[in-house]
Amino acid sequence: MPDRFATYPIPLGGTVLNPKLRRPIVGLAVGILAGSALAVTSPAASAAPAIADASFAPSALASRLDDQLGTRDAGSYLDASGKLVVNVTDATTAAEVKAAGATPRYVARSGATLAAADASLKTNLKTPGTAFAVDPITNQVVVSVDESVTGAKLAAVKATVAKLGDNARIESIPGTISTRISGGDAIYTGGSRCSLGFNVQTSSGTKYFLTAGHCTNAGTTWTNGSATLGTRAGTSFPGNDYGIVRYTSTSVTISGAVGSQDITSAGTPAVGATVYRRGSTTGTHSGRVTALNSTVNYSQGSVSGLIRTTVCAEPGDSGGSLYSGSTALGLTSGGSGNCSSGGVTYFQPVVEPLSVYGVSVF
Repeated sequence: MPDRFATYPIPLGGTVLNPKLRRPIVGLAVGILAGSALAVTSPAASAAPAIADASFAPSALASRLDDQLGTRDAGSYLDASGKLVVNVTDATTAAEVKAAGATPRYVARSGATLAAADASLKTNLKTPGTAFAVDPITNQVVVSVDESVTGAKLAAVKATVAKLGDNARIESIPGTISTRISGGDAIYTGGSRCSLGFNVQTSSGTKYFLTAGHCTNAGTTWTNGSATLGTRAGTSFPGNDYGIVRYTSTSVTISGAVGSQDITSAGTPAVGATVYRRGSTTGTHSGRVTALNSTVNYSQGSVSGLIRTTVCAEPGDSGGSLYSGSTALGLTSGGSGNCSSGGVTYFQPVVEPLSVYGVSVF
């Protein structure tokens, strides 16, 4: 399968298993600001619209309720007015949801039922060009199938999904699903280009940046195109899609912003929330979150736990920042489509690399 987000061919893939419908995300910041000889912020990518922090409150409430209720809720989303709606199957849970300030919605399938269907697909559906996630609006697991899945492969996918009855359904999506390689600033290793995700640091102040793991797999030494920035300190792909690079340059000023938007915290977006993505190819674009904990079967393997959005992306945007106002959310992993006709893009939540590498936002 062609890599629509790549500026070069590399091996990709991975699997992350998570039984919950949502997981909390903690955060970080992005961007490199340099002196005149090392400037790496492009004008197109730096025009990130500012968003009021208060707009993230419903998403924060969704994350808190998910932790509190576990599989007693069957997912949640923001309605057209921005109000948080939480799917429930019993009166006790509905009362907790209402007391917390959200709207309970009775549905047929419980969180435990949907989690079981999702787990079944993680085990039985590995076909490249497919992806799946819980859709809280329809109260089903939705299996997306791209244009590369045809004939016997498509028949096998349909048979696998049919075993789940009305707990799951299939949808067709245009193009092909692939990783998207080529914060937002351009970073390079050898002949490869990606996008910087978030600048982070240890408790002692040592500086690093995060990007996609299928990017850091490609090389050890990273530059801004003219000067060395740092050396790869860790990479996780397949299995996850994140990597970390330690800054070795002393001539680059490291910023905690995505373009002009300062990043001060991080969290989990709610389904229906408006989010922004910044990358070195296409700059800043916005869209909505359509699912959490998505599993994507790339041609090289599966990656789970991803944020699914309607934000577009193109080759070179991999590793770039997903955020909402001053809240960091994720790293660009892959998707289908482009920024002319639109598409679907998936993001690696940032909680895992922060925890694994012991770094934080600054």
